[in-house]
Amino acid sequence: MATNLVMYAAATIAVVVVIYMLIKKMDIKISLFLMGILLILLSLGLGKEIAVKDFVSTGSFLLDPLQVIVQQFKETFSAAGFVILILGGYTAYMSAIGANDVTVNVLTKPISKFKSVYVLVPVVFLLGNLLSLVIPSASNLAIILLATLFPVLKRAGMSSLTAAAIIATSATIIPTPLGSDNVAIAQELAKHQLFANLSVTDYVFKYHALVSIPTLIFIALVHFFWQRRMDKKAAAKSDGQTEANVKVEQAAQIDGGKLYKTVYALLPIFPIVLLLAAYGLQMATGTVINISVEVATIVSFILAIICELIRNKGNKKVLADTEVFFKGMGGAMSIVALLVAASVFVTGLKSIGLIDALQQSMQNSQGKGLDFVLPLIMVAVTGLITLLSGSGLALFFAMVPLVVPLADAAGINPIAISVPMGLAGNLFRAVSPVAAVVLIVAGTVKVEPIEIVKRTSVPMIAGVVFMFILSMVLFL
Repeated sequence: MATNLVMYAAATIAVVVVIYMLIKKMDIKISLFLMGILLILLSLGLGKEIAVKDFVSTGSFLLDPLQVIVQQFKETFSAAGFVILILGGYTAYMSAIGANDVTVNVLTKPISKFKSVYVLVPVVFLLGNLLSLVIPSASNLAIILLATLFPVLKRAGMSSLTAAAIIATSATIIPTPLGSDNVAIAQELAKHQLFANLSVTDYVFKYHALVSIPTLIFIALVHFFWQRRMDKKAAAKSDGQTEANVKVEQAAQIDGGKLYKTVYALLPIFPIVLLLAAYGLQMATGTVINISVEVATIVSFILAIICELIRNKGNKKVLADTEVFFKGMGGAMSIVALLVAASVFVTGLKSIGLIDALQQSMQNSQGKGLDFVLPLIMVAVTGLITLLSGSGLALFFAMVPLVVPLADAAGINPIAISVPMGLAGNLFRAVSPVAAVVLIVAGTVKVEPIEIVKRTSVPMIAGVVFMFILSMVLFL
């Protein structure tokens, strides 16, 4: 009894500390590492074993938690970690050679041809999400769209708040095998016997897309009606006063011919094109070509170098500039470290016995028609912490190692947890008044963050409800 009290008290304190760090925007990795180490030491003090498969002790209880960190780094680098580093490098190189700017320019140019302002609302929302394939960071994408798309929308007659709301919600839940969150969950699901050897491509196209694509379309429609309604309310309040003129720095003009723009617009998404081509070939003919995300990205990187050599007429500086790729890999190290830190934290929770206790309680609830409760709790917790902290992915990475064991204990499909939990974090981010993307957009259009949240809350929350119901229908 006393051991259980210590276990629950320690787990509660650890979780509270992690949540506090998230809300205060402190470095979550250090918090997870520290809490994980302390929990492991506590488990050893309680006479329990460290919950790591094939763990070999150092012979010192003080060094064993550090050995857990080393082992987790090795395991992560051999799987999801390497993929994330490769993607980080490729994204950095695409930015360095200007390919990302070309893609944004090419895709946003047709917007000026639309005549109806409100028809533009769903179109621009979906376009913004498409662009998040190229620029996955919500805040970075918002900065670029504020420079490129915002002036176009204003000239088309769209209100500043409507344009701001669309831009603030651009990076949400596009199904992409290049997303670090999808890479992480696919690796975790592959440990389950039902999903042995599951690739991130399979996870995204077979499961994630079944929910995310209908949800994006649904949100686009809600955006249309909600922004129109809010504009009417704003017009009634303003009594004919003109809207304040918002000045936004114009993006640089992209120079070059059609061939250059076509090729360079495709380069940032070429890994996805390769993966889709291989997937489509397999579905159509049964021919299996195993192109991993890593291989697709490296092929695309080589193609990009060739394009740069042709464009720069063989200038040796092109090869020197490829150093950006490897520096970009280093820049993605923080995501890998977050994955490892989350694994160490969960190892601590497992070692003190908390996960076993949760699994036992869930096994007792099987067969009582409450299969949806666990996914609902995970979505609710994700939503709450995202609203308070403004970060959707940090918590998701921390909870990834829990998905399979908790789903097994509850007797449900792990997909029924992973998909709604992952989508919820990305959707709720645009509803948080402290999220970086909301603060950036609000600062640009010179309004309080809560004014942006009023415009984003209904479409995003409606999207969460829709995607949760759809997930339960498809995967439970």
